[in-house]
Amino acid sequence: MIAVTGATGMVGGHLLWHLLLQNNNVVAFKRRNSNLAALEKIFSFYTKNPAEKMQLIQWRNVDITDTSSIEAGLEGIKSIYHCAAVVSLSSNSEDIIQTNVEGTRNIAEAAIKLEIERFCFVSSIAACGNAAFGELIDENTPLSSLETRSTYSRSKYLSEQVIKGAISKGLNAVIVNPGVILGFSGTSSGSSELFARIRKGLPFYTTGGSGYIDVRDVVKIMIALTNQHISGENYILIAENCSNQQILNAIADGYQKKRPFIKIGYRLMYILGLTNECLGKITGKQPTISRSLAKSATSRSWYSNKKITDLLQYKFCPIYDCIQDICKYELLQIKSGKPDN
Repeated sequence: MIAVTGATGMVGGHLLWHLLLQNNNVVAFKRRNSNLAALEKIFSFYTKNPAEKMQLIQWRNVDITDTSSIEAGLEGIKSIYHCAAVVSLSSNSEDIIQTNVEGTRNIAEAAIKLEIERFCFVSSIAACGNAAFGELIDENTPLSSLETRSTYSRSKYLSEQVIKGAISKGLNAVIVNPGVILGFSGTSSGSSELFARIRKGLPFYTTGGSGYIDVRDVVKIMIALTNQHISGENYILIAENCSNQQILNAIADGYQKKRPFIKIGYRLMYILGLTNECLGKITGKQPTISRSLAKSATSRSWYSNKKITDLLQYKFCPIYDCIQDICKYELLQIKSGKPDN
């Protein structure tokens, strides 16, 4: 049997769909009060009858911060895809460290104890090293400083160290480092927020850039790596390196909206982030823009996908095509009176 943590998120949801195409013995972990509406919307992206596939999922209520809950949830499981994580580039809360790192530690330790055969961990390019300007970042690029990274970046790096420690103790695990993941999620959070903002009309773009990938490519590669029993390796997963302006322009084209035309650089973003953080402390609300987000949105890092391409000879979906697929589907939903975001 196969288990998926973070099953109600975008990666977990698309992963469940593709696993169910191959195997009906799929167990999905969720919190007791989790809402499955977004997952049903993800399944609707693939089929007009999502309920039929949803019924094949074997749900188990598991809290990844509770070891006894995890061990009970892993009964009879042979393979784990660990997708659960708090994803936030605007928050500096240490709760992110606690959930991402300690949750991963709990899952990994339970996997060793219960002799789980295969383990796939979803990390991020946020955990990768730093390259000089103009150079590609790969799996061997060294990390210059952890202290200057965002809280999310640190949580993913530390989570990787947990997995690598578990590998040294016998866990057969592979780590994937996806770039910015684009895909239909049924929500307006994460990368989906870009689509929601452009659809409403967004005149601004930031000067940064990064590696991007279709969520469908992420989950297909995860399955391929796990099925090949690969262990002890990291793989950067990106289809293309794109500027933020290129991504926003493609989304605007998909919605037939005006392309963003006002450039925002680091200095203005930093001021906005600092102001939002100060207001957040006064109001008690989470800032929508932080200094960490300002740095991320205006920095440009390019990544290499050579290692995974050489291994699998994988052909990635072009990012422009990925974006057009999402926009086309959402416009059809809006036309039918069923907007998903």
